Amino acid sequence: MEVRMKLYDLFRLSGKVALVTGGGRGIGKFIATGLAEAGADLILTSRKIKNLEITAQALAQEFGVKVLPIACDMADPEAIDAMLKAALQKFPRIDILVNNAGATWGAPTLEFPLEKWDQLFNVNVRGVWVLTQKVANLMKNQGGGNIINISSVMGFRGSEELLHPAVPYNSTKAAINLLTMNLAVKLAPYKIRVNAIAPGFFRTDMMAYIEKPEFKPAYDLTLANIPLKRIGDCDDMKGLAVFLASDASAYMTGQILVNDGGLLAK
Repeated sequence: MEVRMKLYDLFRLSGKVALVTGGGRGIGKFIATGLAEAGADLILTSRKIKNLEITAQALAQEFGVKVLPIACDMADPEAIDAMLKAALQKFPRIDILVNNAGATWGAPTLEFPLEKWDQLFNVNVRGVWVLTQKVANLMKNQGGGNIINISSVMGFRGSEELLHPAVPYNSTKAAINLLTMNLAVKLAPYKIRVNAIAPGFFRTDMMAYIEKPEFKPAYDLTLANIPLKRIGDCDDMKGLAVFLASDASAYMTGQILVNDGGLLAK
C-alpha cells in the first residue's frame, strides 16, 4: 500500500536547521520568516550584525524557533569557515542552505570599474560556491540536504541603463542559474537537491532607491514592464521558499523558479 504524507506535513520544516545568508533584511529576511513559520531553526548571516540580531530576536519571539545570528563576509573564505564553525557549535547539522547574500553596484556601463566587477563576482558567485561546497560536504555526510540559490530575473535578460546600471550583476546571476543546474546533477547521488529562485523587483533595501522621487522615471518603467503592476513583498517570497525547502518539492531539483509578477513573460 502506498504511504502518502498529508498535504500540510509536506510543507512542515519542524526539526530542520536552515542557514540563510543575507538573512537580516530584504529577500533573505522574507525567506527566513517563511522557514521559521514552517518550524525550522535558523542560522542567519550577513556582514552587519545589527540587522541580524533584530531579525533573529523577532523571529524567535514570533515563531518559537531557535535563531543564531552570525556576522560573515561572503567574499572572505576565512570568514565563511569561522561562521560555519560557530554554527555547528550551536546546531548539529544543516538541512537547508539558502544562498541569498549578494551585492550590486551601479555605474555607467562604459565607465564601469574593473575592481567593482571583480567585487560583484566575488560575492555573488565565488562566495556562493565556497559556502556551498563546504555545506554540501556536511550534507553528504549527514545523508542529504537542500540548497536554494537566489538568482534574479536579470540572469535571463539584459536591462536598461536607466533602470539597472550595474552591468556585471546580470552575468553573476546567469552564473548562479547554471551553477544551480550543474550542482543539481552532481549532488543528486548524495540526496542533495539544488534549486533556485529568480526574483523580479521586490521591496527591499537594495531596491529602495527606485521608489525615491528622483527615480520616478525608472519606477514607472519598472511597473510598466510588470504585468501584475506591483512590486513583490514578503508574502510573495516566503511561500515559494518553504515549498523548495520542504518535502513538497521532493522530486524537484535543478530548477530556477521565476518569481517576478510576469516580467519575463512579457
